Amino acid sequence: MYKLNDRLKGFYCLRCGKKFDIDDYFTGCSFCSADSFPVSLAPYYKGSCKIKNNKKRMLRYGNFLPYLEFPSLGEGGTPLIEAHRLAEKYNLKSLYIKNEFQNPTGSHKDRMSPFIIARVLEINRKIISVASSGNAGVSLAAYSALAGLKCKVISQRNMNPIWKRAIETTGAEIIYTKTSQGRWDYMKEKVEKEDWYPATNYITPPIGSNPFGVEGYKTISYEIYEDLQGELPDWILIPTSRGGLLWGIYKGFKDLEDMKKIEKFPRLIAVEPIERIQRVLKGADYRENFPGDYALTPSIGGTTVTYQSIEAIKNSKGCAISVLQKKVYDNIKELSSSGLYLESSSATLIGSLKKLLKQGVISKNDCVVMIATSSGYKDFPKV
Repeated sequence: MYKLNDRLKGFYCLRCGKKFDIDDYFTGCSFCSADSFPVSLAPYYKGSCKIKNNKKRMLRYGNFLPYLEFPSLGEGGTPLIEAHRLAEKYNLKSLYIKNEFQNPTGSHKDRMSPFIIARVLEINRKIISVASSGNAGVSLAAYSALAGLKCKVISQRNMNPIWKRAIETTGAEIIYTKTSQGRWDYMKEKVEKEDWYPATNYITPPIGSNPFGVEGYKTISYEIYEDLQGELPDWILIPTSRGGLLWGIYKGFKDLEDMKKIEKFPRLIAVEPIERIQRVLKGADYRENFPGDYALTPSIGGTTVTYQSIEAIKNSKGCAISVLQKKVYDNIKELSSSGLYLESSSATLIGSLKKLLKQGVISKNDCVVMIATSSGYKDFPKV
C-alpha cells in the first residue's frame, strides 16, 4: 500500500474550476461533461513542502506529488544536454535537450506509470488497462510487472514489433482491435463492466491520461529548474499528442511560480504532426476532429485535441507548430549528426525549431529546451 500525500486535498476542473473529493474521475468533470465539454481534472495541494535531498531522482519530489513513495525502476533524473553545435548553427544563446529516453523503458511515460500503479495498489484493483501502440503500453507493462499486477494493452495488429516484444516479455496481454477508436470502445466496456483500471483516455472527444499519472511529468520542470540553477529557458518545445506531457510540464513550472522560485515562466510550444492545436488557437472548437497524415510520427498522432493542451499553451503564452511528414527523416538525420538518435516523433523538434526561427517566433540569442521523449531504437523503419 502506498500512502497518499497529506498535502493532496482534492481535484479541480481545468475549465469551470469546480472542486472534487479525492477519487478516480475517468471521464473528467461531470459538470462540463453535462454541457458537452470534455475536460480533465487535476490534483490540488495545500501547505508548504521541500525537496527531499536525501532521495534520488523522482523520489526527491515526493512532497509535490500524489504519492510520497511509489514503485520505482529508477525513473527521472534524466540529463539535460547542452547542444553547443546546434546552438551555434542556429545562433541561439543556448540549446538544451532533455534526454527522456534514458528512463527505464526508454521514454517519458516512465514518469507517469509509477503513480498510476500506486493508485491501483491503494484501491486494490487487479487489472490495469492502457490503450496504446507504443511507449505508454511498454511502460505500464513494465511497471505492472514490477508490482505484480495484470496489465492489458489494447492496440492494433500493425503495432511496431519492437514494442510488441517489449510488452509481451513482461507477461502483459495485448488485445487487438480493428480500429484505433475500437481500442477506446473496448476499454470503456471493460472499465464499466469488469472494473478494469484505465491508465489512458477512453472517451471521445478525449480528456487526457490518468490525472494521478500526469502529475509525474511535473518532475521534468523541477529538474530543468535545478539543472539550470534557476536560469530558465525562454522556450520549451514538447512533442504533443493529447497533451499530458505538455500539461504536466506547465503544472510543474506553475508550482515553482506559486512558491516564488521563479519570476519568468518558460513559454511552452506544442510540436504536432498536423495542425490540430494550431487550428484551435485560431478559433476552431477543440472538440472537433482534425484529420491529417501522421503515419511516420505515431507517438504524437491522432486527430483530436484536449482542453489541457490549450490551457497549458495559453497560460504560458506559448504556441503550437507542426512539421510535414516528408521532413521526418531529414530531422532524424540532423539530430543524429549531433549525436542524438531520436524517435521520429521527437526528431520533429529540430524541424519545428527551424520553422519557428524562420517565422520569428523564436529569436536568435534565446535559450531553448527541447524534450526528447524517446530514442530512435524504438522506431521500426518504414523505408
